[in-house]
Formats: sequence, structure tokens, C-alpha cells
Amino acid sequence: MANVIEEAKSGRAACRTCKKPIAKGELRLGVEAQTQFSDAPSLQWHHLLCAAAKLPAELKAALAEYPGEVPNRAELDAAIDEAAKKGAAKPAGFPYADKAPTGRARCMVCQQPIEKGSFRVAVERELELGANVTQGAGYLHPRCAAIGLAAPIRVLQHVFAIQLVVQQIEAIIRRFLRFRLQRHL
Repeated sequence: MANVIEEAKSGRAACRTCKKPIAKGELRLGVEAQTQFSDAPSLQWHHLLCAAAKLPAELKAALAEYPGEVPNRAELDAAIDEAAKKGAAKPAGFPYADKAPTGRARCMVCQQPIEKGSFRVAVERELELGANVTQGAGYLHPRCAAIGLAAPIRVLQHVFAIQLVVQQIEAIIRRFLRFRLQRHL
């Protein structure tokens, strides 16, 4: 499943950008997104004009594949170009670099705040939310990115050694359980 443009089948879906309902029969952009509730990706819906401002790359690709007529196509193309000029568009994937819009993010390596307006590197990381695990953005100072993305070989060696020990313990437990099972039968 890829990003798709289609007519809204009902008026129940809301735009993920502006949070307003998408009217039945109105063209909308469906952006493929992974959710914590399913292994299969689902679609997040956006008004075409909202997507032009926030997701211009995805909208442009979907418009190229859409076989039908798109009303206000010139307005959409102008909004896509404007978003590209402003740099307001959301990056398409990880990793990417941008300027911090606020000063709330902390560097994953040095734990220091990333100042508002300074450059940062965004990487995908797993976030534990109670019993659920989801993916989200983690941020690094550019000077910390090399440290955070290139793990030292010693650390990797320790990880592999621990994995080997765990595998050996699991094998011993399996043999013990097989032995106990055979003895009781």
C-alpha cells in the first residue's frame, strides 16, 4: 500500500493536519503510517490543500499517479512550491536534519537541550508508552550525531557476547525441559 488520493467514502474521517472533517466525495490524500494497533500500515487522511503545505513530497508523488481530474490543481501546485520555498514541509523519512522549532528537545547522546533555531539531526527510535512500543523521532546535536550513530566496536562486542550467553542459557533450559518431559511420560 502506498500513499493514495481518493474520494472520501463518508464524512467521518478528519484531516490529520487541520483536524477538520473531510466531506464525503471530497478528494483526500491517504498517507501510509504504521500504528501500534496493527502490524499492517494504515492510512492517515489529509485535505489536499493541507497536505500541500505539510506533506508536499507525498502529495506530489500521489498526484503523479492519480488518474482522475483534480480540482484546483494550479492552487495545489502553487501551495506545494510555496511549502518547498519556506521549508515548512515535514521531511519524508529518517534520518534528516532541520532547525529546532522549540527548545524542548534534548540530545539523545549528551542529554543537553537543543536550542531553538539551532540545527539538529532527527533519527528514528523506539518509544515505550506503557505496554506499547512505537516509533518516533529522537534528536541529536550535529556534533553528537557521529557518536550516537556510530556505536563503538567494544559496545557491539559486548552486546553480541551477551546474546551468545542468553542463547546458551536458553539451550540448557530447553534440554532440561525435554529431559523432565521425557521422564514423566
